[in-house]
Amino acid sequence: MNLQRFTGKSKILAGTMAVLLGMAGWGVARASQKFFTPGVHISMNLADPAEGPSKTGFAPVVKSVLPDVVNISTSKVVKASAQNQFDAPDGMPPFFQQFFGQQFGPNQNFGPNSENRGPRQRDQREDSLGSGVIVSPDGYILTNNHVVEGATDVRVTLSDKRQLKAKVVGTDPKTDIAVLKVEGSGFPAITIGDSSKLQVGDYALAVGDPFGVGQTVTMGIISALNRGNLGIEDYEDFIQTDAPINPGNSGGALVNDRGELVGINTAILSHGSGGNEGIGFAIPVNMARSVMNQILDHGKVNRAYLGIMVQDITPGISKAMNLKDMKGVLVGDVSPNGPASRSGVQRGDVILEVNGKAMEDSRELRNSISMMDPDSTVKLKLMRNGNSTDVSVKLGDLPSDKEQAKTEEGSSDKALDGVTVENLDAQSARQLGVPAATTGVVVTDINPTSPLASAGLRRGDVIQEVNHQPVRNVTQFEEAMRKAGSNPLLLVNRQGSTLFLAE
Repeated sequence: MNLQRFTGKSKILAGTMAVLLGMAGWGVARASQKFFTPGVHISMNLADPAEGPSKTGFAPVVKSVLPDVVNISTSKVVKASAQNQFDAPDGMPPFFQQFFGQQFGPNQNFGPNSENRGPRQRDQREDSLGSGVIVSPDGYILTNNHVVEGATDVRVTLSDKRQLKAKVVGTDPKTDIAVLKVEGSGFPAITIGDSSKLQVGDYALAVGDPFGVGQTVTMGIISALNRGNLGIEDYEDFIQTDAPINPGNSGGALVNDRGELVGINTAILSHGSGGNEGIGFAIPVNMARSVMNQILDHGKVNRAYLGIMVQDITPGISKAMNLKDMKGVLVGDVSPNGPASRSGVQRGDVILEVNGKAMEDSRELRNSISMMDPDSTVKLKLMRNGNSTDVSVKLGDLPSDKEQAKTEEGSSDKALDGVTVENLDAQSARQLGVPAATTGVVVTDINPTSPLASAGLRRGDVIQEVNHQPVRNVTQFEEAMRKAGSNPLLLVNRQGSTLFLAE
């Protein structure tokens, strides 16, 4: 899958960049448009929404929503380089920047009498277009972080053509939400809905300013809910819709057939063209509202921290651990002295519920914890060695210098063929980034065609356990593997964090 961000630059309409993610030919594209040229809670709009489609279609709904959606234009200074007159957009890995090459800008002279045949090193101003949604009569606006990121000037154009300077109140790159404020009062404000009540098949209207052509409304349905693992944001719980979303729609409104805001449009899945192909994504309004309130209360988002690394339960792990089914989320590692560790949560536990709500996968658990208040107490229902138990954990603050736990999945793991291991010594432990006290064997070579490679085992992994049996050297490891047969469960330490691998 190719991750694309729209960067339509001067005289180039909606140019795209591709970052390989694994599925050839497809991409997730930001629905924003760019080009180059020389302590308060949001109040809810309690007005009765329209009653949905009628014999006049969605006209009453659209009429009520259009004044609430605005155009956002931003400017920022981009430093020019000798290699590339226009820098690649933020977030592009260095390897892929080579594909941009030299894009000739208005400050370059390549005429026959030019003394300078290369790009001139002049700063450029980058202008971007996006959309936003007014959520309070006193001028607070929701949009995407990537619409305003790095901007030195932000201006909002209302439906009545008034243009106002906007202040960025705060942003949260992890969810791609930003809150803006324009001075004034009596602004039209959208009715905020409840995204948890959405169902697949519900009508959906996308409202924004695609390509800067002016306010535009497109219609579709809710195609799917709770989409994640797309690699767009750190915290993903997207609404998927086939309502056409195009460059400039970023930050615009996704509304239901009653005119209630249910999502903030943010990206599309594109097959190379960069245009709409019927798969768009919006941030649920419940998540956006939670982020917005934290920004207004604290100036930033304070996320709770459980202190575990979690992973989804695969059929192989379920079989190897003798689980009755694949419900819940497996604890692959527990941070020492973290909230979960202090409350007795152990590696190998399966988290079935959080505060009485069943956890379907690691993404849902991670999102649930992240939206809770630090220092609050959460009740976990665990499965441990076939027995159910309840544990209360007082959450902490997410450390700023650590990443949230990441999911790693295992697959087939039937034999030791094609794998070379050696005893782990202190020097190797330091080089591999594992604690000095770690015991096990280190994978020094692995055949890509071997079953263990398919399971996700890599060079540099330290195998600590086989079927819950600690292994301290090569001899113990080989013996444990022989006893394990064709379906072993491996505990692997990878750069200081552990995870389970199984068929």
